[in-house]
Amino acid sequence: MNTRTETDFTPIDQDLYAKAFQLLDPNPEPAAPAQDSVNLPAAPPARLTGPVEKTLTDALTFLDTHGWARRTLVHHEGARCSIGALRAAAGARNAAYCDAGNLLLDEARRQHGKRWESIPSWNDSHTGAQVRSVWEAAIRRAHHMNI
Repeated sequence: MNTRTETDFTPIDQDLYAKAFQLLDPNPEPAAPAQDSVNLPAAPPARLTGPVEKTLTDALTFLDTHGWARRTLVHHEGARCSIGALRAAAGARNAAYCDAGNLLLDEARRQHGKRWESIPSWNDSHTGAQVRSVWEAAIRRAHHMNI
């Protein structure tokens, strides 16, 4: 392979280049002073958390705080199953609750097979570590989907 490193480009006169831009924009906005002569990249725009990601994150925080349960929506000591945590986090059966539940069940099926028809049946048939793994993956998916 022949790679040519020399070019036939004419060198640019930097002063002429600056004068041309001054003619195009005679009153430019003042440039912000450089910090220690280093140009820092602009900060990325703030990313807002979507309602599904927030619901999933709040529900997992609820499970971490109050405990995870099997075979019951709410344990007498306050622990909840996955669907109970979703309900507590959403506050109502709204769109975020439904979408978060669908995403959680879809992730459960990805990790544990397509046979799961509901979150409670999946929740009750797996260990706490397996359930947590699904929650964390669902939160990552919601984050990447920006929902």
